Amino acid sequence: MSHPVLEWTEAGTPRRARWRSEAGLPPPRRVLPVDDTVSAAQAVRFASEGTAMVWRSDFHNARQLLQAMGRRMERQTGRRAPAASPLEAFHQHRQRQGQRAGILGKLLIELDGDYGIALPRSPDLRQACSEAWGPPDGEPSVAALRELLGLVGAHEWRKKGVEVPALGPPPDNRIHPHYGVFSPVRGEYLDLVAAAPLPALDLAFDIGTGTGVLAALLARRGVRRTIATDQDPRALACARENLARLGLQSLVEVVAADLYPPGRAPLVVCNPPWLPGRASAPLEHAIYDEDSRMLRGFLAGLADHLQPGGEGWLVMSDLAEHLGLRAPGQLEEWIDAAGLRVVARAQVKPRHPKAMDRDDPLHAARARELTSLWRLAAR
Repeated sequence: MSHPVLEWTEAGTPRRARWRSEAGLPPPRRVLPVDDTVSAAQAVRFASEGTAMVWRSDFHNARQLLQAMGRRMERQTGRRAPAASPLEAFHQHRQRQGQRAGILGKLLIELDGDYGIALPRSPDLRQACSEAWGPPDGEPSVAALRELLGLVGAHEWRKKGVEVPALGPPPDNRIHPHYGVFSPVRGEYLDLVAAAPLPALDLAFDIGTGTGVLAALLARRGVRRTIATDQDPRALACARENLARLGLQSLVEVVAADLYPPGRAPLVVCNPPWLPGRASAPLEHAIYDEDSRMLRGFLAGLADHLQPGGEGWLVMSDLAEHLGLRAPGQLEEWIDAAGLRVVARAQVKPRHPKAMDRDDPLHAARARELTSLWRLAAR
């Protein structure tokens, strides 16, 4: 299998290495080796002009430079006029995120064929890289420092795990997210699923299982067999590992599928991405559902996969409505068009820090957000 290659010249010698980009960005065309002599102002200017920089000095100094670049960008941006609407605020926020990622992503680190880094004071990132990219193949590679630090953060999440009180008391209530699989940090929706009356205990489908947390919760509530689906290989591996850690692998079957497995079940649960929009990187697929594909696909197929008297549980935030990304009442129209009715709807206010952060650019919408568990049935 061929991979993108980054090529540059250093001290008059042609260099090349495998290019790694989680967002699938092409290798930069202009590459400049840099060290401690480059300032944050120079680095931001180089990056803004499209020039990537391969770092050739102390690793910790590279991290400090990256932080200084970020602070400089914040100062350059300054205070902007308030957005005219939540939708405008959302688009401005996404634009700033993209610009920031594009510039900070131009500071690069070269890795050896075993994911080692030959720089002074370099941390050992080999395990974190292996977890995200697979076993090393002996081929040198180059990646953005910002992305490498993301691998480190994901490795720590995976090692420590996330406590999920809805799964019961510690220590057997931790979910360990893998790199690229969304962490279940929004515990309020799990509380809704934990409290809803189960229509049956013999079988359930968990559509888009991710870390496997909903399948684990159903098993802990007494469901004797759950089929959990996902189409992302990282998610499938993550779910299987978490269910094995929790001792629930005999109660949950994890299968690769785009939405539904064959057959019908008395309970089908789904927690799709909550915002309609295009993901700018694979890591955002758990947040953005372009054209509401997964949401609409779940609703359209639900009636054909429910046993008589069964229920489909849809976990969904209304943040998209408050941002103007989805029209009020649109979800209810899709539910009706799919031949479904609403049995009940439970709601809860989010508890995450951004909901209370008045400095967050989307605070006006987040302050009004509600997370709902829609209990649906075929008409």
